[in-house]
Amino acid sequence: MENDNQLYSIKALAELANVSIRTLHHYDNIGLLSPANRSDKGYRFYQKEELYRLQQIMFYKTLGYELSEIKRILDSESFDLIDSLNRQRKALLKKSSNLQKLIITIDKTINELKNKEGMITDEEMYEGFSKADATAYEAEVKARWGDEVEEAKQNIQAMSKQGWKDTKQEAEEINLWLANLIHKPANDREVQQVIQLHFQHIQKFYEVSEERYRGLANMYLEDERFKKHYDEVKPGLAEFLSRGMHQFCDNGMKV
Repeated sequence: MENDNQLYSIKALAELANVSIRTLHHYDNIGLLSPANRSDKGYRFYQKEELYRLQQIMFYKTLGYELSEIKRILDSESFDLIDSLNRQRKALLKKSSNLQKLIITIDKTINELKNKEGMITDEEMYEGFSKADATAYEAEVKARWGDEVEEAKQNIQAMSKQGWKDTKQEAEEINLWLANLIHKPANDREVQQVIQLHFQHIQKFYEVSEERYRGLANMYLEDERFKKHYDEVKPGLAEFLSRGMHQFCDNGMKV
């Protein structure tokens, strides 16, 4: 195959795949994506095989798989790349079909609002949403924002496509940064600096008081969905983040 022997530095691969270097470091640390080789100075280099594996990781993430499940699939002795790509293609086609239904639903709703006529039925307003998606979305919104749902919705809608992408990337960066600091105490200065970034990140969605931030910290442990989300990045991360948030509040919401 063409370029099979080409080596990519971690920076080059990050730019090629539009992921962060920190993400690639994390994938290496958890054994999900190891480099083809390392230089004497410890620099990571990747070849075609690693590019295929990273593509698989990204496809499975797009389909909603957790990192631990992706690793199990890719490390299985029965794993076949072409079979996997075919299954992913079918899943993405189904997802694409649902997205097309959502686009049609959006167009109908816009026409309804512009023309002030009954062009869309109440049932049609929710075409394209699976019951599982709707339930998960509703639970996440209520759990994350509570009474601040409307404010959060307005702030999200005001973001550009790039702005929303950057916001999601920022959240991932914060999680990975904290995962690398998990061995430190909650009152460590560097930990608190990252917690401050987390606090500022949440502020992009709604105004956060000390009471609300503590409530969010408790929710990360009490809500199994959120606990699983953070612990998937690093076991124990949900508890570490929660302790760090409470420490941040104890410090007067400052570092």
